[in-house]
Amino acid sequence: MSVSSDMILPDAKARPGGEAEAPESHQHLLIVDDSQEAGETLRRMLEISLGIPADLATNGNRALEMLAKRPYSVVLTDLRMPGLGGMELLQQIQAKNLPVTVVVMTGYGSINDAVEAMKYGAYDFLTKPIDPETVSLLVQRALRERTLQDELIALRTQLREQSSFQNILSKNPRMLEIFDQISCIADTNTTVLIGGETGTGKELVARAIHQASSARRNGPLVIVNCAALPESLMESELFGHEKGSFTGAAAQRKGRIEMADGGTLFLDEVGDIPPVMQVKLLRVLQERQFERVGGNESRSVNVRVIGATHRDLPAMVKEGKFREDLYYRLNVFKIDLPPLRERPEDIRLLATHFAEKYARTGQPPCQFTPEAMELVLGHAWPGNVRELENAMERAVVTAKNGVIAPSNLPSDLSKPAPKKSMFSIDITRPLPAQLSEVVANFEKRYITRALKRTRGHVGRCARISGLSRRSITSKIAQYKIDTSAFKKD
Repeated sequence: MSVSSDMILPDAKARPGGEAEAPESHQHLLIVDDSQEAGETLRRMLEISLGIPADLATNGNRALEMLAKRPYSVVLTDLRMPGLGGMELLQQIQAKNLPVTVVVMTGYGSINDAVEAMKYGAYDFLTKPIDPETVSLLVQRALRERTLQDELIALRTQLREQSSFQNILSKNPRMLEIFDQISCIADTNTTVLIGGETGTGKELVARAIHQASSARRNGPLVIVNCAALPESLMESELFGHEKGSFTGAAAQRKGRIEMADGGTLFLDEVGDIPPVMQVKLLRVLQERQFERVGGNESRSVNVRVIGATHRDLPAMVKEGKFREDLYYRLNVFKIDLPPLRERPEDIRLLATHFAEKYARTGQPPCQFTPEAMELVLGHAWPGNVRELENAMERAVVTAKNGVIAPSNLPSDLSKPAPKKSMFSIDITRPLPAQLSEVVANFEKRYITRALKRTRGHVGRCARISGLSRRSITSKIAQYKIDTSAFKKD
């Protein structure tokens, strides 16, 4: 295979001596061909024409070993080789989810195999004998797209790291405050009460508190859904029982409280605990002691209690449905989770995360069409994060060719929510939610004007507004305010 000097691509920068400078130093090619001579010729040609280092593997197994040792941008592999062939190599790359672009090479008689390989994830195929100009242009195009994919993966990772706390994703300022609160209380034994609408992630917050605790993270996290336990079984489930204490008690049994010793007890939906059980739970919170059903021995536990509810406990106290003393024992430290409609900046982040979570094995995450994302962003999500996750799982399962279209979303997302004026009133929605929207609108206008006045200077804007620099920075990100528009030379 001959190579001429005019094969150097136009945008490759010349080095002294006539070689091309690599456009990206981290890019690396891997040639896989059982013919040592043909593979070496192709390797040298690509190094000269593209200025990118290339390695040669003479079989599929050797290629897998090399892929495990260092990252490659593009793999060019022959399809028909002894042992592990190109098709099997491609399938192994897909199964291991390796971030590399694969181009297959084949003779004219096996083009159908090459087309089949593309169905398994190959980027493109080349027919033998290989034309130098064609392969150079194809590899250059593959490298460009690989670079874009790598940058997207890196950005997603960075975004997840910056917006993640103990598996909770959020860019919302209120949620960032909650992350700080969790960090502050994690290593204490303070009882925590988590409030919020159904689906806002109360259990995730409880898990975050447990995992952030250096003293308790290695202990058990015992979760009790109080709403799901029948009243007749709740006492035995929580406190355990002695053998023969009631009909059917054939053996001694530990309760959930005892199981949580040394760790955390999470009581979900504490508002559904019946009054009789509230009295017994109060003692656990006050003294960390209890007795099993049918037993007389007082047992002590070292347990941290976290409660959660979507109910209005103060109102239940006034109505006599919930003990006031128990409420105050639970409400030592309160965390109120905002609903998703008050976290609009999180909707795109979470939708993308769930699309990745439910991606098919070996396949890249589904992408959203602009129309589909508009519907996702425009929906009120009354079921909060849980509803969004269920919708994204459905969308991924029904998506075709890795693209989520409006038809893949639930039918109640078929029409975007109507846009409301700043002070529009909707009596079908709770007042706090509408007030928060008005406040957010006013905040954005205020900070925009303050930044304009200070020519985009965050520190001076903070002094004018009476807020901290961190708050101003968070709100600039939240409202997507372009500070460069206010800066002057």
